[in-house]
Amino acid sequence: MSHKITGMNTGQGFAANLSTGILVILASLIGLPVSTTHVSVGSLFGIGMATRQANIRVVNGILLSWVLTMPCAALMSGLIYGLVRR
Repeated sequence: MSHKITGMNTGQGFAANLSTGILVILASLIGLPVSTTHVSVGSLFGIGMATRQANIRVVNGILLSWVLTMPCAALMSGLIYGLVRR
């Protein structure tokens, strides 16, 4: 995933992984449900923005999939529930 979002060296990769780990652990301690994948993508995008090498097309595709996932899942589960209930 990181190669598609931005190119990075080992130090940048370490920073992205470290920030992902810290954020996921802190969210878990507070009791917030977070997606490790979402946090990781955010970290990689942050590295790309800092180095001005982020592939905006890839990031836009990821953001679009995140926005569409929730309503599609809600619609699909509602339809399935309606069919099973009958």
